[in-house]
Amino acid sequence: MKILIVNGPNLNLLGQREPQIYGNVSFEDYLNDLKSHFQGEIEYFQSNVEGELINALQESNHDGIVLNAGGYTHTSVSIRDCVSAISVPVVEVHISNLTNRESFRHTSLISPVVVGSIMGFGLKGYLLALNYFETKSR
Repeated sequence: MKILIVNGPNLNLLGQREPQIYGNVSFEDYLNDLKSHFQGEIEYFQSNVEGELINALQESNHDGIVLNAGGYTHTSVSIRDCVSAISVPVVEVHISNLTNRESFRHTSLISPVVVGSIMGFGLKGYLLALNYFETKSR
C-alpha cells in the first residue's frame, strides 16, 4: 500500500509556529515516527503554493491520500474541485479542531468531497488516517 501525505501552506513551520496549537515537533520528525508504525510506503509532499498542491493530487497514483490543506481548506474551490475529480480516495486531516478556532476556520470546502475528516487530535490525526487506509485494504 502506497499513501501520499500532502501538507499545505505553513505546515513546513510545524514545531516552530504557534506551538500551543500545533505542538513543538516538526513534521519531518513526526514522519519518521509515522513510517515506523505503517506497514506500507509513505510519500510526503508539502507546498505553500496552491497549484503545486493540485498538481501533486492530480499526479498521484497512490492507494490513498492524506491531505491537510492548511488555510486553503477554507478558501480553495480549486483544491476542492481537484479532490472531487481524482479517483484516489482522500482523508482530510487537521491538527487542531477547526470548530474551536476562529469562525472563518469553521467551514471546510474540502470535507464534502473526501472519504472522511479527522481533526483535533494533533499530529496523531495522520496516524488515524493511515489506520483507515490499512483497515480498508484488508
